[in-house]
Amino acid sequence: MPIRSNSPFISLILAMALLSVCARAIAQPSATDETLETLIGRFWQAQTEEERSLATEALLAKNLEARSVFRALAAAKLHKSDVATGVVRASRTSDSGLELPYAVLVPTSYDPAKRYPVEFMLHGGVGRPAWQDNEDFWRRGYDNLLSEDRITVVPAAWRDAIWWQEEQARNLPAILRQVKRDYSVDDNRVTMTGVSDGGTGAYFFAFKQPTPWAAFLPYIGNAAVLRNPQSGGGYRLYFENLRDKPLFIVNGENDPLYPASSIQPFIEVLDEAKVNFEFTVIENGGHNLDWLPAQLDRIEAFKRENPRDPLPDVLQWVADRTDIYNRNHWLVIDERTGFGKPAVIAATRNGNSFVVDTSGVKKFTLLLSPSEIDFSAPVTVTLNGRESHGAIIEESTETLLKWAQRDLDRSMLFTAELAIRLEYAE
Repeated sequence: MPIRSNSPFISLILAMALLSVCARAIAQPSATDETLETLIGRFWQAQTEEERSLATEALLAKNLEARSVFRALAAAKLHKSDVATGVVRASRTSDSGLELPYAVLVPTSYDPAKRYPVEFMLHGGVGRPAWQDNEDFWRRGYDNLLSEDRITVVPAAWRDAIWWQEEQARNLPAILRQVKRDYSVDDNRVTMTGVSDGGTGAYFFAFKQPTPWAAFLPYIGNAAVLRNPQSGGGYRLYFENLRDKPLFIVNGENDPLYPASSIQPFIEVLDEAKVNFEFTVIENGGHNLDWLPAQLDRIEAFKRENPRDPLPDVLQWVADRTDIYNRNHWLVIDERTGFGKPAVIAATRNGNSFVVDTSGVKKFTLLLSPSEIDFSAPVTVTLNGRESHGAIIEESTETLLKWAQRDLDRSMLFTAELAIRLEYAE
C-alpha cells in the first residue's frame, strides 16, 4: 500500500529535515557573512589548490575594492600562532611525485609577534644517493646552525634532485612559502647560503629566479658548473641577471676542486657587469669551512646591510625560456621573438612612468603595486624610445589575489598587470 505524502509521519520527517538544513545554514555562514579578517586568514593559510580556489572565490564574493583587500593582505598575519620549535623535520611531494625532505631550525625562544630573518642552507655532495630517514642533511649536524635570532631551512638534494635543476627550482620557493605559512618571517631578509655544490646551487638561483631572496652567499662553489651539461646544467648564464642581488663569495686558495684562481675570470666578469659582490680568498684554504668562524662577523654584517628591495626602481632580465626563469620582481617576459635568441629587457620606473628597452622580446608584463603607483593618474610606458602606452589602469582584486597567492609576500603585492606586446620588428 503506497504511503501518502500527507501522512503525519512523513510530515514529521520533512519538518525535522527542514530544521536540520536551517540549523546548518545558521552554523555555517556564507562567505559574504564572514569578516574580511577571517577570509584573509583563510586565503593566506590555504594549503591545497582546492583551498586556494575556495578562499579566492570567497574574497571575490565580498565585492570589495582591490585597495581594501590590498591593505588587509599587507597588514594580516600569514603564520600560525602555535608551532613547533627546535629541529622540525618536514617534506613536500613534487608534481612528479618525488618526496623532497627538509629541516626547519626554529629558535627555542621563537615569538610569533616578531618577524624573523630566514636563511636557506644548501649542502654539498649532491651526487649521493637519496637520503634515508632521520639523516641530517648538514654534514656537521644541526646544532651549529641553530640560532635564536633567525630561522634556518636545510633542504635535501641528491642525484635525483640537484640544486640547479627544475625539481629544486620549484621546491625551494615552495618550502619558503610553507615556512611563511607556519612562522613569522621578515619577507625582505630571506637569504640563500650554499657550500660546494650548494654554493653552485646558490649561483643558480641568483642567475635564474632571484625574486624571493635578499642576497646569495656561495661558499667554495663554482658557477661554471652550471654551464656543463654533464653536471645536470647546460645553462647559458646572463650576468645582467645578477645586478639586482648582492653576492658574498668565498673560495680557498688551495681548494683542490675550485681553487680561487679558477674563479678569478668569473669575478672579473662580475666586476665588468657592475654586480654588487664581495669576494674573499682564504689564504691556504682548502675545500672546507675551517675559515667560517673568522668570517662570521663580516657575513652577518653583509646580510644586515643588504635587505631585499621588494619593488626596486630599476630592473633588468635576460631569459631564454618563458615558462620558467622569466621573472624578476615586477617584470615578466611572456614571449620571445624567436627560438634560440634570448629575450633581454631593462626597465626603469619613476612614479607612474616606465622606460623600457628590449631585444628579442615579443611580449612582457609590468606588475603594478599601489605602494609605488598612483592609480588615479595615467601610467605611461616609453618602449625602445617610443611612447607606447599612456592610460589609467584599473586595479583588480582578482589580479591581487593571483599574485599574492603565488608569492606569499606582504611587501610585494600587485593590484594590476600591464601586458605589452611589441607591434614592430626589433
